[in-house]
Amino acid sequence: MSTAEHFVTKTGTEKTVSLKPADSFVSKFLRFLCSVRFGVTLLVLLGIACFIGMVVMQQNVAGFDRYFAELTPSQRLVYGKLGLFNIYHAWYFNALIAVLSLNIILASIDRFPKTWKFFSRPTITVPLRWLREQNKTAELQITGNVEETRIQVTEAMKKAGWRKVKTAEKNGTTFVLGQRGLWNRFGAYAVHVGLLTIFFGAFLTAQTGTTGQMPLAPGQSTDLIFETVVDLDKASQLTKQLPFTIEGVDIQQRLIKKEGSLSAMNTIDWMTRFTIKDETGTHDAFVQMNKPFDYRGYRFFQASFVPVGRARSITLNAVPAAGGEAQQIVIPRGGSAELPDGTVVVFSEFRGNFRMGNEDPNEDTSEYPNPAAVLQVSRPGGPREAAYAFGAGLSNIPVASKPIGGYTFQLADFEKVSDQHVLAVQRDPGAAVVYVGFLLLVVTLIAVFFFSHQRVWAAITEGPDSTQVLFGGNANRNSSSFEEKFDKFVVAISRFKAPEGERNANERIEKTTGE
Repeated sequence: MSTAEHFVTKTGTEKTVSLKPADSFVSKFLRFLCSVRFGVTLLVLLGIACFIGMVVMQQNVAGFDRYFAELTPSQRLVYGKLGLFNIYHAWYFNALIAVLSLNIILASIDRFPKTWKFFSRPTITVPLRWLREQNKTAELQITGNVEETRIQVTEAMKKAGWRKVKTAEKNGTTFVLGQRGLWNRFGAYAVHVGLLTIFFGAFLTAQTGTTGQMPLAPGQSTDLIFETVVDLDKASQLTKQLPFTIEGVDIQQRLIKKEGSLSAMNTIDWMTRFTIKDETGTHDAFVQMNKPFDYRGYRFFQASFVPVGRARSITLNAVPAAGGEAQQIVIPRGGSAELPDGTVVVFSEFRGNFRMGNEDPNEDTSEYPNPAAVLQVSRPGGPREAAYAFGAGLSNIPVASKPIGGYTFQLADFEKVSDQHVLAVQRDPGAAVVYVGFLLLVVTLIAVFFFSHQRVWAAITEGPDSTQVLFGGNANRNSSSFEEKFDKFVVAISRFKAPEGERNANERIEKTTGE
């Protein structure tokens, strides 16, 4: 509601002044929502949240169970209550993105009409006083009438690169406006579109994406992945089903030092070969440490391994119990080999730290303290019997010298590999959208900051003996480049100056261009 205020002037007359209505709460709130300061604050908060997500290991990252176990009970409780283990899906992170998106949209809507005026209604006629107050300005006296001078100035502007030239006349003064890079005024909106595209891609992934881990060993089939979920100070596993079945074919680990352990510090690469079976058939797949595999929107990464020492292949010396030359055979994991007399040796099991009895599945045997292979040996037409092949550390125990199927077996060599590789499985429907957004953002930022919207005015007035021309201009960015171009433009125009005003013109040029 508007109001009016009455007051008496010095002359004694009464005057009424209408006051603008006070802004409503809604108007103030909307102005606050679309303010740049509020948007920058949201960006800072979003950056802090992302930084926390890098410092605190997220629950869908390989090795989170070990990280979680090392935390103190108070840390687990606080981190879990604040949602720091899954911060990118926390309600406040999504709220930050939503409010920041709203800020960007409202700011674009609020400022677009002013920006659109640069295109729809460019300001051609400007006050001469304002023109003299520009960063770059110059005054010249040029021979010829106003029309001739207008043509000369127009051609000079186009030659200097300001090709969008418009002309208007006001109060006996002819104005010429030359500009270039008008699109630069709209660069901010392209940046906004890029940011919104990134946020939309992240929203798609958060709402419809899938993440999990899949332990896989040769011969193992599964269609399940597991995701760790933290509820306050408790961690549990959530099982998810894939729309296809994975079957392990082979795993391999390339070591820096063959005699070393399976630790990551001694590893060059992890490789996993598997097949994918669905309604379309069977498809071969291969994953390396830096080479993921994509199938039906799912991406498979090499994440980690189970630190239980196994062998991808073993090399055995089969020594005949009756005497004779030892036979050397190589057997792959889960495979078999046949000796010259028809005896079949099956590679049944491998242990990195052999003990009689059952193996402890939680024991870390990646150092291979007592390696041994468990075999199944059968002579032609005979039953299978269990046999053992030991390394040098256990070669003297009684079971190592006991003949099985007419042979004793010695473990000559073996290729080290872990019991299982753990694949990270991720379905990220918003990834392509995010990549498009980042590409648009990078290209737009380069275009916005390396180019500028340049405007140059010329006010032409006919004098008694010559034509007076007042130049002025500005650029929204890269002022140094514009100033250099403006100086060259004025020097080029000065060739048309009136002979009798040459000294004065030169003085003005030196004063305004710095030459």
